[in-house]
Amino acid sequence: MPADLFAPWDVLLGGVLAGLAFGFLLQRAGVTRYDVIVKQFLLQDFTVLKVMFSAILVGGIGIYGMQALGVEVGMHVKSATLLGNVLGGVVFGAGMVILGYCPGTALAAVGDGSRHALVGLLGMLVGGLLYAEAYPWVKANILAPVDLGKVTLPGLTGLSPWWFLGALALGATLGFPALERWERRRASAPAPA
Repeated sequence: MPADLFAPWDVLLGGVLAGLAFGFLLQRAGVTRYDVIVKQFLLQDFTVLKVMFSAILVGGIGIYGMQALGVEVGMHVKSATLLGNVLGGVVFGAGMVILGYCPGTALAAVGDGSRHALVGLLGMLVGGLLYAEAYPWVKANILAPVDLGKVTLPGLTGLSPWWFLGALALGATLGFPALERWERRRASAPAPA
């Protein structure tokens, strides 16, 4: 086996510990449950939106905070391939609605004892293999036509990333309570006859 096939043990251990912590937090937040995911799409339970929004905000603060402190953070910005992003989002969203999990929550659901999430994981593996086989065609016909390159909002606007993170924090501060009021109103409304 090639020596450079795996990362050093300390890096692997860090990944395992981070994965365990992430899975534990997903389970505690309730997003490993099918009904919570489905209710997000029915606009009845915004737990998934709040968890993902919080993860983006905390991750952004962590990355840009470390950079501000002089820590070398390797950001791997993907190309903004608009057609690929739109089609990928449609496929991802449809799969999430049908299965009731996204890839991360499906793995955590398996760890939580969900047997039907195993079928979804098998589908994800098959889909990944099919995508790998079709990648040359996808690259030429879907990714290449509308590729804006490796752009970020701070790079496009010239504004500090902290402005965007501040806007996200303000959105969470104002939006989360509004979403909770929406959920309470919907839960207390009489069911249609």
